[in-house]
Amino acid sequence: MLTIANVSRVFESESGPVEALRNINLEVFDKEFLCFIGPSGCGKTTLLRIVAGLDQPTSGEVLLEGKTIKSPDPERGMVFQEYSLFPWRTIIDNIAFGLEMKGESKEKRHKIALKYLELVGLEAFKCSYPYELSGGMRQRVAIARALANDPKVLLMDEPFGSVDAQTRNFLQGELLRIWCETRKTVLFITHSIDEAVYLADRVVVLSARPGEIREILKVDLERPRLRTSVEVNVIRERLLGLLGEEQARGCGETVCWTGI
Repeated sequence: MLTIANVSRVFESESGPVEALRNINLEVFDKEFLCFIGPSGCGKTTLLRIVAGLDQPTSGEVLLEGKTIKSPDPERGMVFQEYSLFPWRTIIDNIAFGLEMKGESKEKRHKIALKYLELVGLEAFKCSYPYELSGGMRQRVAIARALANDPKVLLMDEPFGSVDAQTRNFLQGELLRIWCETRKTVLFITHSIDEAVYLADRVVVLSARPGEIREILKVDLERPRLRTSVEVNVIRERLLGLLGEEQARGCGETVCWTGI
């Protein structure tokens, strides 16, 4: 359903051009859970921002169901590492924000928001404010907010990177449960190989900057996956080897552009 065709991205900096991505070609299937890993600065976030329509490629294009992506659209929901919730709005009004921007009535948008609050198990906190919730709970609210617009694709940029290990494992399980219920196509960036193997149908390994597709590994294992199984460890070791090679290749390089 999603095609990334010959996408490259070059940024201009004070010290000259910075090539973030080079000739990315990828087909993403409907209802697929796709994870991206790679060394820091390899362009993972840049690629996700291009798919979201928040940035434009220097060359190439991204197509959703045959239509070129040129700007942000509710068809693509974004979940960031930081929760990005409005502190002055209640939880239900945070989730309903996108629907409010669409002009939906308060009754309708609250009905939809409550549905997704129930999906993430936080209906009891609908009248609370973000500061009253834990980090993991706030991230579940962010996921519910993205889903409330009924996007075709859910884009997630290290959404569990700022929580503790125990909460992270819990949120991974919750995300898989939500994905099984909604069957959204998910593009998920992570620095955790364990997380990628646990969640993904396929894992895309990007090279050191400029980011190119080094390899795509299919994780053909039934869910829920046992993190300590032999099959999981075989895939983990393969990914560790690939990532280690790319980190070594990129060692000593300076990332000249923040955000790539």
